[in-house]
Amino acid sequence: MALPVETFFLKPDAEGTLQTQIRQLVAEGILAGRFRPGEKLPSSRKLAEHLGVSRITVTLAFTELLADDYIVAHGRSGYFVSENAPEPPNFPAKAPETSSVDWSRAIGQRFTSDQMYNKPSDWAKYRYPFVYGQADPLLFDAANWRLCALEALGRKDFDALTADYYDCDDPKLLDFIARQTLPRRGILAKPDEILLTLGAQNALWLTAQVLLTQRRTAAIEDPCYPALRSILEQSRCHLHTIPVDGDGLPADDLPPDTDVVFTTPSHHCPTASTMPMSRRHALLEKAARDDFLIVEDDYEFEMSFIKPPSPALKSLDKDGRVIYVGSFSKSLFPGLRLGYLVGPAPFIREARALRASVLRHPPGHIQRTVTYFLSRGHYDALVRRMSRAFHDRRTTIDRAVNDHGLTVAGRGSFGGSSLWMRAPDHIDTRVLAQRLVEKSVLIEPGHAFFGDPTPPQNYYRLAYSSIAAPQITEGISLIARAIKDMS
Repeated sequence: MALPVETFFLKPDAEGTLQTQIRQLVAEGILAGRFRPGEKLPSSRKLAEHLGVSRITVTLAFTELLADDYIVAHGRSGYFVSENAPEPPNFPAKAPETSSVDWSRAIGQRFTSDQMYNKPSDWAKYRYPFVYGQADPLLFDAANWRLCALEALGRKDFDALTADYYDCDDPKLLDFIARQTLPRRGILAKPDEILLTLGAQNALWLTAQVLLTQRRTAAIEDPCYPALRSILEQSRCHLHTIPVDGDGLPADDLPPDTDVVFTTPSHHCPTASTMPMSRRHALLEKAARDDFLIVEDDYEFEMSFIKPPSPALKSLDKDGRVIYVGSFSKSLFPGLRLGYLVGPAPFIREARALRASVLRHPPGHIQRTVTYFLSRGHYDALVRRMSRAFHDRRTTIDRAVNDHGLTVAGRGSFGGSSLWMRAPDHIDTRVLAQRLVEKSVLIEPGHAFFGDPTPPQNYYRLAYSSIAAPQITEGISLIARAIKDMS
């Protein structure tokens, strides 16, 4: 007697192909204990008719289940739940009805913040998503990425996929970064001076943990990347916030007791200003004079569609005082979470040991996939395609902002992917953002970038990396209209 065909149904909101969904509903039934070892499944013909799919789709799903030993085939008798299939636990899952723990006292340190802005997870469903740091599926080379991922899963890369590197990294990826990526920024480094990280944010955390103590002092730009401020506050170091101007961080404003300076000279976050060469040299001279280190976050240098980017600060460093942070997450996609640190070997050695104690290393398969994507030339082709698209979008957004009388507080001189905007003083951009959501417009309020407990409320960021050029003008029109209505 076969299991009733009525017990099988496809969920209308399920993801994946029909074949995947059928495989999943059978596997879930077995794992939940509803389908027991030895029980017969409906025939592929009956199940296909019931679900309204082709018989070959069901057959392929059954074939996958056979390969994983969830089911077995008995000659002409049909398919049965395998005796070797995973068994459900013999006790029911049960959550505690009450908790006697006072978590307000049990939590030793707090890491949540009311100031952070969280992008909606369904941002792509909005018609006008001026959101920063998201990949545009229309631009990304998914086909070649898939091929590189499949190649990295091949037999010849089995060790790279499965090995525990302990505290090491994929030598092929390190070699490419050393020979191809860093020289484009004027940087020469040996393998023992490079460390792969889970994105730039992880690189900044490792750096702060290695260099700072409760007795040391760090200086950051104001406004700045909010996650960096959180990282430094968690390190419990002394923290100075230095207001930036149109040329970025002014070296003369750094206090003499500074131990480490964190800066984004090529593309300040969030104003997008670029530090001129004279100020870069002044910062390096002050670092040598006052004996402090510099951490350079060099993001978005690839998006240089207006003019070539300035040399990296580290390329000008003669004393080994600059630690360089790079990332593939911005130019590939944020979910990749792959970045790198470049610095003197003694620093990298300690950062490597710290990384090994908390996460060992980034996944080997991801490292090898990125290696192939870079070395096959797909990455450079992607950057060129993105640069052309961003150039068109930048031209469109500049024109639209000007036509509607909106105020730009900062824009990248060589390119980038966003504008830093200032609304009239009486506008709270958090309220503005909430009202725009109703019109399918997403903007990023700017309050979280400032270190002051009472930050200015009238700044916001408009990114054009994830919105198609034809949508930009109408989106800007809706923003301008909403600001006017709030006035």
